[in-house]
Amino acid sequence: MTVTPDRPTPTAAADSAAPAIIDRFVAANREYTTTFRDGGMDARPVQKVAVVACMDARLDLFAALGLELGDAHLIRNAGGVVTDDIIRSLTISQRAMGTRSIALIHHTGCGLLGLTEDFRRELEAEVGQRPQWAVEAFVDLDGDVRQSMQRVRTSPFLLHTDDVRGFVFDVHTGLLREIH
Repeated sequence: MTVTPDRPTPTAAADSAAPAIIDRFVAANREYTTTFRDGGMDARPVQKVAVVACMDARLDLFAALGLELGDAHLIRNAGGVVTDDIIRSLTISQRAMGTRSIALIHHTGCGLLGLTEDFRRELEAEVGQRPQWAVEAFVDLDGDVRQSMQRVRTSPFLLHTDDVRGFVFDVHTGLLREIH
C-alpha cells in the first residue's frame, strides 16, 4: 500500500525532539480556554445548512464559505462522498437539528482520485481481514459530485432535498465551481 505525501515526512530524530502532536493539541486547548466564552449557542446550526466535504487538511471551510462558529454542520470524510454514514449524519442534522440545505464539496487534487479497490485488497492481504467499507474512489470528479447529489436527493430518510447543491473546490485558487 503506497501513499505519497505532498510534503516530506519528518524523520524519527526530529519527531523525538518535538512534543507529540496530541500533546500540542492539549496545550493549545489550555491556551484556548483562557479566552473562550460560552455564547450560549444552541446545537442547531444558525444558517440551517449542512456541508459535506472531504477531510483534506487544505480545505478551511469556515474561511472559504464565510462561516462562523455555530452557522453550519460540517460533515467530513475521505473524498466528501455520500456514504451510509453521511446519510445518517444528514438525517440527524435535518430531523433533530432543523437543517434544510445541503452543500456537497469535493476538491481538486483529492487523494481518492485514481485510487482503486486494490487499496482494499492490499489492506486485506496486510491485516488478514477485508474491510466492510468501500473505498469510494473515483476518476471523474464532477461525476462523483453528481453521484453524491443523487444519493442525497433519493434518500428516503432526508426531509429536505430541494436545496442540494454540489461543488468542486480548487485547492490552488480557493474558488468553488458549481456542478449541475
